[in-house]
Amino acid sequence: VACALAVRALGPSRVHGLIMPDSRVTPMGDVEDAKMLAEMLGIEYHITPIDEIYDCFSRVMSFYSEGADIANANLRARIRMVILYYYANLKRLLVCGSGDKSEIMLGYFTKYGDGAADILPLGDIYKTQVRRLAKVLGLPSRIAEKPSSPRLLPGQLAEEELGAKYDEIDQVLYLHFERGMPLGEVARATGISRDKIRMIVDRVRANEHKRGLPPIPKIR
Repeated sequence: VACALAVRALGPSRVHGLIMPDSRVTPMGDVEDAKMLAEMLGIEYHITPIDEIYDCFSRVMSFYSEGADIANANLRARIRMVILYYYANLKRLLVCGSGDKSEIMLGYFTKYGDGAADILPLGDIYKTQVRRLAKVLGLPSRIAEKPSSPRLLPGQLAEEELGAKYDEIDQVLYLHFERGMPLGEVARATGISRDKIRMIVDRVRANEHKRGLPPIPKIR
């Protein structure tokens, strides 16, 4: 969706795409969908697998741990960030992030990884709105309706990891954080359990550090 908006705003000649699969975690269907979208939009794109780069990191770090799923998942996201910014520097371009309001509020992104961008065109709309926008923009249904996943670990699905559907998450985020509705009222208005609402709210608060600059101690 972010790519389609960029093409609408700037034209296809000013938008470039990088497809960066890791064969251990990226389904071939995702690569094919990304190629199909790039060709449909008429943009220049490059396929840059990250398998060998990841393997280099794992070999040179004496402290690398095969079983450290979170650290290893975030490593993949940060490798992609490095490649994106190298390409952007090389071509004198900006990096367009694809994060939406739901992901940003939840902190469901890698700090200094996929969260790193120069512009975030989807940053003020929720995941459910992004899906509707995809259909308005005429994107293929296999892309618009694809279950969300960061594709940083094998078989990873966002809603399973988050413990709630985005339909539920977005209602809680909007009603509580934007409308200021107390949690009990959110539960009554939506039918979502209080435990699930509390889990969503706690995740937002726990990930506050991802939404701002590092704290700076004041020197007087």
